[in-house]
Amino acid sequence: MNNSTLIDQTIAFVKETLSGAEGGHDWFHIERVFNNALLIAKDEPKADPLVVGLGALLHDIADSKFYQGDESVGPKIASDFLYSLSVDEEVINHVVLIIENISFKNEFGENQFDSIELRILKDADRLDAIGAIGIARAFNYGGFRNRPLFNPDVPPNIYQSKEVYKYNNAPTINHFYEKLLLLKDKMHTKAGKKIAHERHKFMEDFLTQFYKEWHGEL
Repeated sequence: MNNSTLIDQTIAFVKETLSGAEGGHDWFHIERVFNNALLIAKDEPKADPLVVGLGALLHDIADSKFYQGDESVGPKIASDFLYSLSVDEEVINHVVLIIENISFKNEFGENQFDSIELRILKDADRLDAIGAIGIARAFNYGGFRNRPLFNPDVPPNIYQSKEVYKYNNAPTINHFYEKLLLLKDKMHTKAGKKIAHERHKFMEDFLTQFYKEWHGEL
């Protein structure tokens, strides 16, 4: 099976699997990350385009936050699917390692794996977590979890462990300080850093306006 057909079949599989998913982690999120990854990869000639494509498409096939924190579900679904298409085992193993290591929550531990493809996909995924769409996704997920918008009596928990971060149920505004505003300085690629700078500024402007409105300032 050629790479183009493999990508097409993976797209179809992901669309079907994520039908009805929460709006911030649905097919359209995957599509944006896929497009971000292809854009970033243009400046990274050493990256394997097949691994980048498959990793982008399968990175959130079963996000652990929707599976009681079980981080084994996504890698297994992805692995089983790729084996069913007789994908090269080395490619499958690389994609599985990407899925296991792409999440921001893994920043709280010691990284066990690294590759240029993982760096590209981390940047592509994190770009979708910031800027206008990042703000929309944050409040969409906060609403999905019935979290308050903001509570001035609940300060952000900046220095968290992985377990605390996974099960955090703080107001959505706290998420900006606990994750979103940190992402600009965690980009790995030149393209990722450039795009993140503009989106970061948009979030800062949003927060300034949010607090003005919250406090009734004219």
